[in-house]
Amino acid sequence: MNETKLISKDSIGTLIKDGEKTSLTREKRISSLNKSFDLIIKSGNSLNNRNLLAEISEQYYKLDETKMQEKTSKVLLTYATLSNDTLNIASSYNLIGKSKLDLYEIDSSYYYFLKAEKLYLILKDSSDIAKNFIAKSNLLYSTNNYLESEQSAIEALKFINKEKDLKSNYLANNLIGLSSNGLKNYSNSIIYLNNALQIALTIDTYEKKFYVPISFNNIGFSYQNNNDHIKAIEYFKEGLKSKYLLPEMPDLFANLTDNYAYSKFKLKDYSELPGLFHLSLKLREKNQLYDGVILSKIHLSEYYREINDSINSKKFAYDALKLAKSTKVSSDILASLKQLSNVDIKNAAKYSQEYIRLNDSVQNEERKVKDRFARIAYETDEIIQQKSELEVENRNLIYYLFATAGIFALLYIVRSQKAKNRELALKQQQQEVNEEIYNLMISQQATIEESRADEKKRMAQELHDGVLSKMFGTRLNLDSLNDAKDKDSIDRRYTYIQELKNIEQEIREISHDLSSEKEKLINNFVGIVLNLLEEQKNSFTTKLTYSFDKNIKWDMLNNIAKINLYRILQETLQNCNKYAKAKAINVDFKSVDENIVLTVSDDGLGFDLNKKKKGIGLKNMVARAEESSGKYEINSLIDQGTSTTVIIPLNAPKPNQT
Repeated sequence: MNETKLISKDSIGTLIKDGEKTSLTREKRISSLNKSFDLIIKSGNSLNNRNLLAEISEQYYKLDETKMQEKTSKVLLTYATLSNDTLNIASSYNLIGKSKLDLYEIDSSYYYFLKAEKLYLILKDSSDIAKNFIAKSNLLYSTNNYLESEQSAIEALKFINKEKDLKSNYLANNLIGLSSNGLKNYSNSIIYLNNALQIALTIDTYEKKFYVPISFNNIGFSYQNNNDHIKAIEYFKEGLKSKYLLPEMPDLFANLTDNYAYSKFKLKDYSELPGLFHLSLKLREKNQLYDGVILSKIHLSEYYREINDSINSKKFAYDALKLAKSTKVSSDILASLKQLSNVDIKNAAKYSQEYIRLNDSVQNEERKVKDRFARIAYETDEIIQQKSELEVENRNLIYYLFATAGIFALLYIVRSQKAKNRELALKQQQQEVNEEIYNLMISQQATIEESRADEKKRMAQELHDGVLSKMFGTRLNLDSLNDAKDKDSIDRRYTYIQELKNIEQEIREISHDLSSEKEKLINNFVGIVLNLLEEQKNSFTTKLTYSFDKNIKWDMLNNIAKINLYRILQETLQNCNKYAKAKAINVDFKSVDENIVLTVSDDGLGFDLNKKKKGIGLKNMVARAEESSGKYEINSLIDQGTSTTVIIPLNAPKPNQT
């Protein structure tokens, strides 16, 4: 008798159920799943086996067996494709997307979630559509893409049966709350996180004991970020009451303890400090939770700084930076550098410069990730469209079997297009490198300018208060000796007095010139902007005109505002070059009512503001203007060109000021 016929469906089902039992050890559960997988491979491709493979893959995912989950999902995809089983093809895409996310292959994960989404929408399978949107939202949240994460979770809510699928309902509300917190919309965050908490309290499954304390922690964290530490402490205390925390979820217990301690610290209630901070640190070190260890050390550094223990404050800050650099997590390195710049005053400038450089790099990387996601979404839609078109074209291929000339032409076009794509990619890389160079130039020039101004001011003070005072005293002493009556003495003393008066006047003029030098010199920032404008003129045929108001007090504008103004101008010129097809561009800097007003206008194609979606570049320009307490406005009409205006106050506070 054939071996496949001896394999019982019940035996496979029993093994899978053993893999689901939380009462069994992890090793036994994995062993049961491995056996069930081997039996399915032996018994071959059938609808029942495909459904069982989906269940096995899901259980591997819950047990963090990423490699086996990916292997099972790929087998499922092969079987489902051979059988034209659309539902299981979609399920395999979703499962592969989850495994890629665990392996932090972000682009691949996003690609598979999108493919699953398209098929689920065609099948109108509400439950699976919702779960896929939740998985995609989780991915977007992990890359700090909070806005799209929130949108994906909201889409999930539209398909959830809120009475039957409590778990998906909880996850969607929780993700909306977390994403809103990331967007600093704390009121909205607290609403959805409270929704998640109420759902968690009604769940009667195994997940309840995890979801409830997680919700308390998330709500407390949102209140903490909103500086409402009294409310935050209430929720952290509730979360810490869970009896499952320490034995089963030490990482969550450490988070709640650290958050609770930090809110007490912010309220200047040191009654349980630094003991709570050290308890959290010990748990995180024991469980190798390195991102948590870094956060604990930063919090301890803040605490010791507050109680004027500079030795411990610096020690924990240095330890945090050292560990952050070993883990190579950018957000942890940034947080450590920021703390070090606060506690190590002697080296604050060095750490601040390193923070700015890394922060710019992180922002560029996040922007690239968003661009890649947008491209993947576009290409996925395009592939689906192409697939539909190819099904029609394949019926007609028989009529073109002898069209070799057309095939050769097609190959030539493909090769040419690849060459163009490589050229465009190279230009884009060069442009990104140039932007990094410009950013570095601005930062270095600003530092040099500040040092030069301080040195000139010091020299002026020394000349005026020191040398000039001594010279003036000498002149008075000589003047008092003019009582001598002989003519020769009187003439000589008069000559010396006149000479001293001349020297006094000369020093006064030098002091005055040094003090006013800063106002006379053109700010080096203007020179950097001129370099950008000249490069624009030399690189493009578009006619460029520009003007600078001589009344602008560049020295009153802080360096962050200068960098933002420069980048807005740079991005605007790039948009003109890419899209406007303009014959002329005009750049104008003016001083209006203690504000710097930058206007860039072109006579290009223009666009409809009501229909045009705000891209990443436009959002960044608006954000940069707002960061400098300014405004960004854009006006455009089709075939009548585009005009952008940036208004930044000269006395704009730095972003870290309140």
